[in-house]
Amino acid sequence: MEPVVSTDDHVIEHPDVWTSRMAGSRWGKRIPHLERQSDGAEYWLIDGNRLPLLGSGSAGALTADRTSEPSRFEDIPKAAWAPPQRLAAMDQDGVDFSVLYPSAAGVAGETFGRLSDPELELACVQAYNDYLIEEWAAASPRFVPQCLVPLSPIEQTLAEIRRAANRGHKGVILPPVPDRLREVAPHINDPAYDPVWSLCEELELPVCFHAGSVPQLEMGPYAGLSRPLAEAMRAITRPAGSTSVISNFIISRILERHPKLKVVFAESTVGLVPYILEVADYAFVQRGLKRQFNYEATLSDLFRRQCYAVSWYDNASIRQACAYVGANNVLWSSNFPLATSTWPDSQSFIRRAVESLCDAERRRVLWANAAELYKIRS
Repeated sequence: MEPVVSTDDHVIEHPDVWTSRMAGSRWGKRIPHLERQSDGAEYWLIDGNRLPLLGSGSAGALTADRTSEPSRFEDIPKAAWAPPQRLAAMDQDGVDFSVLYPSAAGVAGETFGRLSDPELELACVQAYNDYLIEEWAAASPRFVPQCLVPLSPIEQTLAEIRRAANRGHKGVILPPVPDRLREVAPHINDPAYDPVWSLCEELELPVCFHAGSVPQLEMGPYAGLSRPLAEAMRAITRPAGSTSVISNFIISRILERHPKLKVVFAESTVGLVPYILEVADYAFVQRGLKRQFNYEATLSDLFRRQCYAVSWYDNASIRQACAYVGANNVLWSSNFPLATSTWPDSQSFIRRAVESLCDAERRRVLWANAAELYKIRS
């Protein structure tokens, strides 16, 4: 039986991730650390900026009531933040390998991308990257670490990608709209990022964009909705925010300029891709844009050559994506420990999702695509 890879899971960072790795003599209270409110609830304080305890992540899958989240770190179950307990949770769920994204650092590293001090940003990013290697990758090869990067200056970005790759990181996580995080950051399409794409090609590291890192791309829930309904709406609109990210990337010509670059669009994007690609190809033909702008291939062909959509609880969406785009471009995830994770019933979700696929397609979606992308050995 082939192994199963969950290509979008999250670590919940513990309170000592940054305080144990950054010099207090230099950074003092600017170091990411937990503080407690008068009611006992805890929050992160980063360079004077206050963030929720779980950042843009969630530990709801491990709580009795998935509509509520822990308000103190001591109440977060260990499977969310401790590798041994995480491995046990994976075993319970039938998951063999887990590709890791952050939480307090931002699901796409946006927490540090918003910092105005590039030296502090670099120190925070490096501490997180080292933490993943020292505490997660060192605990088991079943954990697949992906590095964060500082947004500027570009020389610093490149240096950290090389450093992280040398330490064992298997992917590069980037915010999809960096210019929304910091004024000095160029648009993701800007030629300033070409050295980043070239380096990722050279090192064979996929670039990973995670939904939910830019709230401006989503319609926020109405203030009058109850908390459970507001969270349900976020669960719908958060992945849908990737529509503009995917659309921009395939039109940007980045894929043409960097034909060996691999790109992952994480968090339930598999249902969006057939729609985006069909509309994009139709628009290019109807408007004569392919000929006018001399694109070398259709946009859907560029996606098939270099991009990956991530499935989750999807059933019909996986079948549609495999039929329209191809099984070679689909990955699976349990999205642990989010409140909407399929854990601990991922196997039943998988059976329903892939029952109509042939054996070769099932193997690609659940194992082979991710194994090739992240160089995983069973």
